[in-house]
Amino acid sequence: MMARIGTSGWSYDHWQGGLYPPGLAPAARLERYGAEFDTVELNASFYRWPPPNRFSSWRERLPPGFEMAVKAPRGLTHAKRLWEPERWIERVRAGLHELDGRRGPLLVQLHPAMRRDDARLDWFLGHLPSWTRPVVEFRHDSWIDEAVFQLLERHGAAYCVMSGAGLPCILRATAATVYVRLHGPDPDHLYRGSYSDADLRWWSDRIREWEAAGRAVYAFFNNDGEGHAVRNARTLRYLLDS
Repeated sequence: MMARIGTSGWSYDHWQGGLYPPGLAPAARLERYGAEFDTVELNASFYRWPPPNRFSSWRERLPPGFEMAVKAPRGLTHAKRLWEPERWIERVRAGLHELDGRRGPLLVQLHPAMRRDDARLDWFLGHLPSWTRPVVEFRHDSWIDEAVFQLLERHGAAYCVMSGAGLPCILRATAATVYVRLHGPDPDHLYRGSYSDADLRWWSDRIREWEAAGRAVYAFFNNDGEGHAVRNARTLRYLLDS
């Protein structure tokens, strides 16, 4: 099972001259991205959840075999903090339904100040359609507990493996999917720096281990500054293909 390697987002002006030829129209970036990578993490959905027809448009523009992972809206994860999620779940379901055939996992990044609440998480995951393949990214240390991992396993939800300043790097698989977010190697700031080849060889070894266990692996680089995410994704893909 081939791991999918991509970046968090794709429409960055500072990627011109790297992934994107100078002068390439913003509207053409997704097609160019899809010509090289087979997955992307949609981050714009966190700030403003798109209407269903936007998801339909992306599905039509993406090549066969490509998968778009989608980040859940901050109205659900940060404003409501998963409280009374039904209205948001319906909006998420309607949008992701339109990605059928190009749909990757649903990333649910919790607010950094949201402390552990097993009952709330259990209710939320229990009301998501099973086909959304949820991934939960915990940003508060109180969630890092064996009982929480078991809760995720009961729902078939993936624990988001993280790399980044101040974030615990816990190599735990709780579902058929392993989802890795690489927020940058800078020890003091998130989303900064470029991973060394040695770092990426280490991650390629971990990905091979998960693949050997029969898990589908997604890894997204979120260190987009100066084009680091693109270069790191290319290198990791090369190492996995070697």
